[in-house]
Amino acid sequence: MEYVDLDLVESNQIDRAISFAQAFTSQLVYSVKKDAKKQAGSLSTAYNRLRTLEQIGLVKLNRDVFQIKSDAVTQPFPIRKKILNSLLSFKNARRFGKYYNESDINFAKKHLPGKFLTTLDYAAWELTKYQTPSEFHVYVEDVGESAEFLLESDFHEGENGNVILLPKLGDFENPVQRIYLDCIAKGGRSTLDGIALELNYGDSITEKGLFPLEFMKKVQEDLTSCAQ
Repeated sequence: MEYVDLDLVESNQIDRAISFAQAFTSQLVYSVKKDAKKQAGSLSTAYNRLRTLEQIGLVKLNRDVFQIKSDAVTQPFPIRKKILNSLLSFKNARRFGKYYNESDINFAKKHLPGKFLTTLDYAAWELTKYQTPSEFHVYVEDVGESAEFLLESDFHEGENGNVILLPKLGDFENPVQRIYLDCIAKGGRSTLDGIALELNYGDSITEKGLFPLEFMKKVQEDLTSCAQ
């Protein structure tokens, strides 16, 4: 796996790429030659922008087709800056599985060395009890050491594992804030977890994201229903 170092990607290069990405948030899939070239001015510039976005985990690029992580690129500027380390951690994540069910997660929760902070599904569930978790994302002190432990415990590394090791990148002084930022960076169902965190732990979150009003209403209604 190629490890991506945020320090090696120029800040202004990222800013230009994200500005470029904000033009592609109204549909799921776009064409490089038809859509990105028109926006960038040339095919080479389009590919440069997309490769930068791919490096930081904001785009899925497959030949002439790409998909932007719109939940992230439409956030306010301060949030976009703060989620870069989350995106890089996800980009450099390593997945492991043995039985590919809850027993793998229970084993990792109990025995995995170097655990630093659980985030996303399980952390959000422990804090909000909003969505049933399905994967165990955990920051570890040393990804190589933790990975070796899992391999020695008969786990296999691959795309389908539900134990996900994340490298420590960025700020962890406020755990709730970091989990919240991770949820925004991850997008999808994690967006709803982020909203649930904001509604329940707003005082612990110093920088708040921007979410669709219908999502906010849904989570608020769900939380109210669960509390009754």
